[in-house]
Amino acid sequence: MRTKASSRSVSDPRRRGRAPKRAPAASSRARRPQAASGSRPRPAPPERRTTRASRSVLGRVARLAAIVVAVGALAAGAYAAALESSMFAVRSFAIVGGSPALDGQVRAALAPELGESLLRVSGAGVDRAAASLPDVVSLRFVRSFPHTLKVIVIPERAVLLVRRGAVGFVVSARGRVMSETRTPFSSSLPRLWVARGTPLSVGEWLGRSDGLLAAAAAAALRPGLVRGGVRFVTVAAGQITLIGPTGFQIRLGDNGELGLKLAIAARIVGYAGAGISSDAYVDVSVPQRPVLGSRNSQLGSVG
Repeated sequence: MRTKASSRSVSDPRRRGRAPKRAPAASSRARRPQAASGSRPRPAPPERRTTRASRSVLGRVARLAAIVVAVGALAAGAYAAALESSMFAVRSFAIVGGSPALDGQVRAALAPELGESLLRVSGAGVDRAAASLPDVVSLRFVRSFPHTLKVIVIPERAVLLVRRGAVGFVVSARGRVMSETRTPFSSSLPRLWVARGTPLSVGEWLGRSDGLLAAAAAAALRPGLVRGGVRFVTVAAGQITLIGPTGFQIRLGDNGELGLKLAIAARIVGYAGAGISSDAYVDVSVPQRPVLGSRNSQLGSVG
């Protein structure tokens, strides 16, 4: 009896203290598909998601492009209608920057623009009007809807009176003949005398030998350089000379560095004071070596 009991105790695993064997692994693997079948569906592959997003973006872009095209077509139609209709027709001018007389000339030159649409007014047309006015450098315009064209006048600056016999011609700083006068004695502008046969007419531009150099020198002048002002300008072989009421001369040489030469001359005149004689001169043709002298005898070098 004892022998049977001992054999039974050896064969019984519970009495040996060992854990029972686990279930075969195949059973756990068999349960996994059942657990997966009850969960959420698997997400689509990344390629499908990218394709759907691209289609969505392309659809939005197409709709936006259609809207832009439609708005552009409407704007173009409205612009074309405004060009042809009297909705924005020019009915008045607002002119600023010139004298009353010059404003009247500008108004007359721009008269062909009356009745035209403000949208049709072009810079080329306004420039042609400015070119026909000898007293005007340029015209600028601003469309003031619905019916007003605002015009800003940049006038010429008169700097020289060219004398040809008893007739005088007012010349601008750019060398353009602005007007003709039969009473030149009333003008305070510096004079340049030219031969009687010199061709001059209002609106034309002076050549280098006809007064362009003199106009450049006169344009560079500043008030107070010479007591009583510069009375005459002479040009000989390209050399410019300014002459005061008493005969005092400022010899500028050529037209290079006019601002510097006139500034040096002003300092010398201020240094010499009222004692400068009528036959004296200041030669600044070489700015680095100015000379204060007399036509009778040289007085000395300055600086």
